[in-house]
Amino acid sequence: MVTRLLVVILFSQLLFGGAAMAFSSLQSSVDKNPAMLGEAITLVVTADARLSADALDYRELQQDFRVMVPAVSQSTQVINGRTSHSTSWSLTLFPRSTGSFRIPAFTINGISSTPIALEVIEQAQSQTKQDIFLEAKLSGYPSVYVQQMLYYDVVIYFSGDLQRGNLTEPALEGAEIQRLGPDVEGTALVDGVRYRTITRRYAITPQQSGNLSIQPPLFTGDMIDRDPSRYNYFSRSKTVMAEAEPVRLEIKPQPDNFPGNWLVAGLVTLTEEWQPEGAELKAGEPVTRIITLSAVDVAANQLPELSQQYPDGIRAYQEQPQSRGAERSGRMVAQKVYTTALIASSNGSLVLPEIRLPWWNNQTNQLDYAVLPERTLQVSGQAQQPISPAPVIQTKVQTQTPTANHWQWNYTSNLLAGLWLSSLLLVGYLLQRRASIARTAPTSQSDASYSPKALQRACQTGDAKAAAQALLYWGKQRFQPAPRSLGELRRHAGTPAFADALLQLEQQLYGQQNTPWQGDMLYQAWQQLPKATATSQRSALTALYPE
Repeated sequence: MVTRLLVVILFSQLLFGGAAMAFSSLQSSVDKNPAMLGEAITLVVTADARLSADALDYRELQQDFRVMVPAVSQSTQVINGRTSHSTSWSLTLFPRSTGSFRIPAFTINGISSTPIALEVIEQAQSQTKQDIFLEAKLSGYPSVYVQQMLYYDVVIYFSGDLQRGNLTEPALEGAEIQRLGPDVEGTALVDGVRYRTITRRYAITPQQSGNLSIQPPLFTGDMIDRDPSRYNYFSRSKTVMAEAEPVRLEIKPQPDNFPGNWLVAGLVTLTEEWQPEGAELKAGEPVTRIITLSAVDVAANQLPELSQQYPDGIRAYQEQPQSRGAERSGRMVAQKVYTTALIASSNGSLVLPEIRLPWWNNQTNQLDYAVLPERTLQVSGQAQQPISPAPVIQTKVQTQTPTANHWQWNYTSNLLAGLWLSSLLLVGYLLQRRASIARTAPTSQSDASYSPKALQRACQTGDAKAAAQALLYWGKQRFQPAPRSLGELRRHAGTPAFADALLQLEQQLYGQQNTPWQGDMLYQAWQQLPKATATSQRSALTALYPE
């Protein structure tokens, strides 16, 4: 029995090895030719042998096409006792422009495919309506200045059933970009076709002047491909891609004659309130003055400092200003609150001078002022001056109970000092204990468990579960908040290639996949990610799941 088993194993090794050695054919084909600009082209390259997933070098295609991560499949057939193997690479291509292109010949182990001549035409040359397209627009202003907040809207138009999608962030050199509010869904009628829409708004604040261009976001996703000629319950999905046109704008520098700190906004106001409200100001008693600086189309960190002047008869104690910002009806609103405690030292009339803040009105394109008018305060009562002991009282105290008073003061002060010192020692002990615990404990589970070698080993051996675990540990170390699943990690993907590779891994783990998983493409896409990614925002790819 053992001998027969060894014979079967040796025979299988010789059979499969012979099939691998019998590699003799490499063929490539496209699903459409000519193709329209903006639609996906599926390129399939097939070898008649079992080859590794990274055996195909398709980098030359990236000059003329946007290339998605290929799907690699392998198959084995036994017909009449003869075994054959095949390896197929399915690549989704999106042409960058119209014209005539040449898909090059691919070469593996000295075997080459035949090149393909491909024609790409404009969408207008076809009567077929677009399944999806993007529009990017900038809210109009009479002119744009440096540090002026602009509102940039990206609208996705689609007419089919969108299964999933990823939208990258717009880019502008030397600018701060912030996403505003949730996505807004709606409908629109374009050229007689009813489209569903998803609108995403960004606030863009350029920090330098000159002629610049806003690079639009890129959308990639899957749509259900419904063929009216087929009456079946199951439909295939197709990959779609769309990109809006760049928006060019001229950003002017700050005007030379602008007085004060530069501030450009849609509206700026100054308001004040007093606590207690309406109370009569008395000498020696504190009151609180709260001044609020509010601005529209401005971030909180752009609000300037206010210069507050007070007369000699008032002592002012100002707290640290508090800034905050929020989105309201698609626009940014920022506030800065100045809280000051005022104590009048003498009765009579006191005048608080006017506060004037210059700002540039982006609606009228001219200089404007936010004004808090001067205020006259009436102070009543006498100032409470510290009372100095009279000489007779000093003599009385010295002759009657100097020792008792002195002992009571020292006793009380020593008691308070002892309590204060004890509290300091207790706080120091707790801080030292916390630091020692932090030094002995591991930094986090993600830091202790994440290893690039573990991810590489899992991808090379085809261990999908281990690769997913390694990627989640990596995501916990790199992004905040930490992603808890592959779906959440895909929202932080830095490239469409990495996002598609994560989706294939997720389908392998939770879908009905009977073929072995190949992790070479995932590891290659992971290695090509940027070295650092900002986590405030600002994920490079944000998933869209329209209803």
